[in-house]
Amino acid sequence: MKTTPFRIDIPQSTLDDLAQRLRATRWPQQPDGAGWDLGTDPGFMRRLVDRWLNHYDWRAQEAALNAHPQFKADVDGTELHFVHVRGKGKNRIPLLLIHAFPDSFHRFQKVIPLLTDPGAHGGDPDLSFDVVIPSLPGFGFSAPVAMNVEATADKLALLMEGLGYRGYVAGGADGPIPMALAQRHPEALKGIYMVDVGYPDGTTDFAALSPEEREFAQWIQGWWMREGAFNMIQSTKPQSLAFALGDSPVGLAAWLMILFASGAPDKVEERFGLDDLITNAMIYWATGSIGSAMRTYLEVARATYGNPGAPKPGRSQVPAGMARMPLDAPVPRAWAERRVNLVYWSEPAQGGHHSSWEVPEIFADDVRSFVRKLAAPVESR
Repeated sequence: MKTTPFRIDIPQSTLDDLAQRLRATRWPQQPDGAGWDLGTDPGFMRRLVDRWLNHYDWRAQEAALNAHPQFKADVDGTELHFVHVRGKGKNRIPLLLIHAFPDSFHRFQKVIPLLTDPGAHGGDPDLSFDVVIPSLPGFGFSAPVAMNVEATADKLALLMEGLGYRGYVAGGADGPIPMALAQRHPEALKGIYMVDVGYPDGTTDFAALSPEEREFAQWIQGWWMREGAFNMIQSTKPQSLAFALGDSPVGLAAWLMILFASGAPDKVEERFGLDDLITNAMIYWATGSIGSAMRTYLEVARATYGNPGAPKPGRSQVPAGMARMPLDAPVPRAWAERRVNLVYWSEPAQGGHHSSWEVPEIFADDVRSFVRKLAAPVESR
């Protein structure tokens, strides 16, 4: 596999067009006092847009992203963008960090130095990582090709193989892609680490669940009724929405905020910071990738429900770790044990679904604790 060095360099014409669109925003009406109850709060969005237009410095953010080595590679016909930072010290462990929607590879920006050079940040200098952070197919600087979970997992497995890595740890975020890697490529993995292991859905045998798991399933059903509109639209008519979000940067940012604000909208600025939220939106905006990113949900729906007679993949024996974050869904341990070969379970005191972004030190420490549960490190060749 041939890799080519890559640097982000957004044309000034794109930034000038963005500023013009931000100035011309048509703000929606909203009942007094509604806040986040109807969706993204206009008061919050006005603060974000003022920051974006008058104080935010994309070139500074671009330089920070470019501080880490980035590459592009043709992976079996699909161009993938990825960050690749080698760790310091002996016995470096390959670590594939996998983002999701509505975030991007930027989700892991803060944890790169903590994982690759832990000795300089108060960590164990003998436990460092070679970090690989791809932009998923359809997202950011990768090819605008929407793929389902299994196809994405296969591409990432080929990427890691092409980089010469076996015995790697994968995950760091949402569960579906790491779980698919463990099911489809168990020989390549040392372990998977996640903040969720998927949720009860239409494919779940609810009669087989314990009372605790059924209570969790009811909680998830309520969450989908309150918060799940994004999934229904993106799983059925993503292209219709893409016309609006590809034309309005404020509309795009407001749509992404649905999931960032979920669970604790009053703490969203504290958890993420306006500049980081804007940078994440900028990656979608500057690459025009919101349409293909949303279409991944349609591809997942087709793969999940398009062939109801197809056998479901079994539970992988690859060792798995999960962090149940306090601002995330109240996953019972029994559900995680049902879904994966759980060898590590943690309940950090702070953070939500985007733990690597919100609480990077806690995330890095928890990843190291999981890896210590696994076998002796395997170096890349």
